[in-house]
Amino acid sequence: MDQTQNDTTPNSRPQTQVAWAAEPGLLPAVDAGGKPLPSAPSLSVFFPFYNDGGTAASMVLTALETCARLTPDYEVIAINDASPDYTADVLNDLASRYPHLRVVQHEQNRGYGGALRSGFAAATKELVFYTDGDAQYDPRELVALWARMNPRVDWVQGYKIARHDPLFRIILGKVYHYGVKLLFGLRVRDTDCDFRLIRKSALDRITLESTSGTICVELVKKLQDSGARVAEVPVHHYHRVHGTSQFFNFPRLWRTATQLLALWWKLVVQGESRRTVRGRASRSNSRRTK
Repeated sequence: MDQTQNDTTPNSRPQTQVAWAAEPGLLPAVDAGGKPLPSAPSLSVFFPFYNDGGTAASMVLTALETCARLTPDYEVIAINDASPDYTADVLNDLASRYPHLRVVQHEQNRGYGGALRSGFAAATKELVFYTDGDAQYDPRELVALWARMNPRVDWVQGYKIARHDPLFRIILGKVYHYGVKLLFGLRVRDTDCDFRLIRKSALDRITLESTSGTICVELVKKLQDSGARVAEVPVHHYHRVHGTSQFFNFPRLWRTATQLLALWWKLVVQGESRRTVRGRASRSNSRRTK
């Protein structure tokens, strides 16, 4: 699980410019003063946190500020996956000050996949955005994904412009990326980039089951098999300056490899996600003909 403390704040990072005027018809819809119109879609933003007390406040506050630029109807959800550090204290203090923030506290650690599933379940708005709580991505770049969302797109996927990690992680990341791309037939450019904006209606068509980092592959595969239409946007990836990765150690890598193989057997060989999509489509057509 790629969630660790990071004392970096996004204040020194470049602001993302959104071509609102250059590409008419793309979101967001703003008035003459640059404020979002009431017709703008509603938005849920969530972060999975684990031992991220050093970054939780900056991530939440940046998300609140960014959401207010995009839509008048938004919520920010913080998922604390039973962090043993002071993450819970930080989030509870923020929730007492900001009414748009909700905190979901896990009494027991559920793993990265479990934290994401909690976030998706808690989200109530039309569009759902998430990224990790360790500040290796800048929440302000959500505006670039928002600008690409239109009626012909169900899901906007970020991809890293450059990966800022130790060399061994970059190498392992490339092996992982090409391995899952080949095994699962994934068409997106960067499956491992957890910077996504997804329609709630697209999420409602799939069921996620993974509790580990394999949930990213499961999510992309099931969205793809459901017919969800994707657009891709480059985003910045930043160095981690504090903490250690929860994912890149050999015991966890071995578990991830075995879980990926089990997921591959289930989704690709047995074709479970395609059968699920066909079954739901059949039930939907049946209801319409009654």
